[in-house]
Amino acid sequence: MNLPSSSTTLANCTPKLGLLQRNTLGIESYAEQAIVISKSEQIPLLLQDIKAHGLPWQVLGGGSNVVLPSVLPGITLLIDIAGKEVLSSDGTETLIRVGAGEHWHDFVQWTLAQDFPGMENLALIPGTVGASPIQNIGAYGLEVAHFIENVQAFDAEKNGFVTLSNRECEFAYRDSYFKQNPNRFIITQVTFKLPKAWAPKLTYAELAKQFSNQSPTPLEIFNAVCAIRSSKLPDPKVLGNAGSFFQNPIVSEAQCTELANQYPAIVSFPDAVGQRKLAAGWLIDQCGFKGKRIGPVGVYDKQALVLVNYGGGSAQDILGLAKQIQDKVQETFGVQLQIEPNIF
Repeated sequence: MNLPSSSTTLANCTPKLGLLQRNTLGIESYAEQAIVISKSEQIPLLLQDIKAHGLPWQVLGGGSNVVLPSVLPGITLLIDIAGKEVLSSDGTETLIRVGAGEHWHDFVQWTLAQDFPGMENLALIPGTVGASPIQNIGAYGLEVAHFIENVQAFDAEKNGFVTLSNRECEFAYRDSYFKQNPNRFIITQVTFKLPKAWAPKLTYAELAKQFSNQSPTPLEIFNAVCAIRSSKLPDPKVLGNAGSFFQNPIVSEAQCTELANQYPAIVSFPDAVGQRKLAAGWLIDQCGFKGKRIGPVGVYDKQALVLVNYGGGSAQDILGLAKQIQDKVQETFGVQLQIEPNIF
C-alpha cells in the first residue's frame, strides 16, 4: 500500500477496510476503499486519480475526535506520516517539524525528554499531531495554537502543497481555518515553536491546588496532567469514547449573570471581554445525564462531558443521545451545546 508517489493511485487502495481500531469511540465502521499515506509525495497523484473518477474522499488520522458512520464512502486516506526534526534551536526558541501521523502524546513526551518544555499541559490528549491544529486542541489552560509556527498541507482546491502561518490558520476556541474548510486540506507536517524561557502554567484549578506554593518541573506537571486526565476520562481501549463530546459554551456576561442568579452554583470562567465560558459538564450533570445509559451508549459516570460506547454502539446511537442532551440543556438553561468531534 505504501508505494512510490509515481504509482500511488486508486489501484493501490485496499477495499472494505475495517476501522474499528482507527476510531476511539469503538464504532464498527469500514472504508469502502482505504490507503495508508506514509509520505506526502503520495498525495498529488492519488488526489488527481480520485478527482478523475469523481469519488468522495476523506482523511482519517488517529480517529480520536470523530464519529464514524457504518460505511465511509469512496476513498479514505489514513495519515501515517512520521518523523520529528529539530529545525533550529538557539537561546530563545526551538523549532521542530513533526509528521502528521505522529502520536500526539508521544510527541509531547519526546519534547520533554529532549529538554524542550512548554507543552506538558497538553499531555495524554489522544490522536495525532496532524489533527491537533484542526481542532486547536487545548487542556489545562493551554491551546496548541500557542505553539504552532506553521502547518504544511496539500490544498485539494489549489492542487498543491501550501504552508499556512499561525495567523493564516485562524485559530479560535476548538476551531481553525482547517475545520472551517473541511475536505480541503490534507495536513502533512506541523512546525512548532517552543520558547526557551519556560514558566509553569498553573491556571487550571486542580494544578494550582496540587502545586500551591511550589515550583514544579515540566515533568512533574506532565505527570500531574496525566493523572488528572486518567481519573476523569476512560481509556478508549477499555471504554470507547472521543473525549469531551461538547464544547464549553460561551455566553455574554449578562446571560451568565442571569443564569447565576437562578443557579448560584453554576460553573463559569472568564473568556473574551464581555463573555464567559460555561462548564458544559456541569450543565449536563444538572440535567441528570451523568452516568445515564441508553442501550449500548451512555454518559460517563465520572465526567458528564464524555459520551461512551459500551460496545456495539453506532453513530446513530451516539448522536441520538447527544441530541437528547442538547435539547434538555437548551430547555433548562437556554444554552445551545456544540458537538466537539467531527461527524463524518
